[in-house]
This record gives sequence, C-alpha cells and structure tokens, in this order.
Amino acid sequence: MEPNTGQSTLPSERKFRPYRPAVQVGALAGFLVASFLVAGLGGLASTSNVDGWYATAEKAPWTPPNFVFGPVWTLLYTAMAMAAWLVWRKRTGRTRPAMIAYAVQLVLNLAWTPMFFGLYPTLGTPALWLALVIILALIVAVVVTILYFGPISRTAGLLLLPYVAWLVYASTLNVWAAINN
Repeated sequence: MEPNTGQSTLPSERKFRPYRPAVQVGALAGFLVASFLVAGLGGLASTSNVDGWYATAEKAPWTPPNFVFGPVWTLLYTAMAMAAWLVWRKRTGRTRPAMIAYAVQLVLNLAWTPMFFGLYPTLGTPALWLALVIILALIVAVVVTILYFGPISRTAGLLLLPYVAWLVYASTLNVWAAINN
C-alpha cells in the first residue's frame, strides 16, 4: 500500500504548465473570431428577413425594438468568447469536455437563426416550431456548459449566465411567434 501524499492523481485535477502569453492572446482572438463568425452567419440568415416577413409578423407584446438585439448579442458573444478562453487557459483534465460542451452550444446557436428567420418563408410556421426545439436544446447545452465551466473558472460560468437568461427570454418570443404566425 502506497502512502497518501495528499495529492490527487485524478486526470481532471492534473496541473499543466500555463500557455505562453502570445499563445493566450492568439487563443482569445480565436475565440472572439469564432463567436463573431457565428454571429455573422446568423446575421446573414436574418438580415433580409427582419425587414421582410418578420416586420409584419405577430410579435409578443414584450418584444424589444429591433435595434436592441445587435448590442445585446454583441455583449453576449463577447462574454461567451471570454468564458471559453478562461476555461481553455486553465489546462485541466476537465477542460476538454467543457470545450466540447461549448462547441455544441455554439453549433446550436448557429442553427437557430437560419431556422427561425431563414426558413419561415419556405416552411411557414413549422420552421418556428423547429426553431423552438433548437433554442430549447441550446438552453440545455448552455446550462451544461455553465456546469462544466463553473468548477474550472467561476468567472467563466458567471459570464454565461446573462446568455442563458437571454435565451430563456428569446424562447418566449419564439413560442409567441410560433403560436401566432
């Protein structure tokens, strides 16, 4: 029997050497680019439709003016990138599953906008119901991501809380649109 030295040998608790500053700056830039690439691709799907079918659609009474969405999403995408970077740079054994959860939520985020805005003219109301399924899956994925991020970096987990709150709010707008259009 080996003596207990008080050090954990769990792979999730191994300590890794920190990345060099240049690598960290490059990674932060990469996370920001990935976030804003998702935002940009979503914007392509929504731009023509916000002034198209959505302009005349029945919207929930609590729907904010269109100009609110851009700044809110800019802050949320920036916070998402910062959170991912904070977790990535910790280099623990738990970082990889956390980053996989982050990637899953990013893909779901990317899928929602084209479904909601882009496919409505083709599919009609079923596109809005499919978008609702996607945003509900996205909420679950972000909560899972928060649960992975929090133990690695409390700040990273906290940075995602406004995102999940906004998604819950957006899902209520999605439900209203699906029921009333």
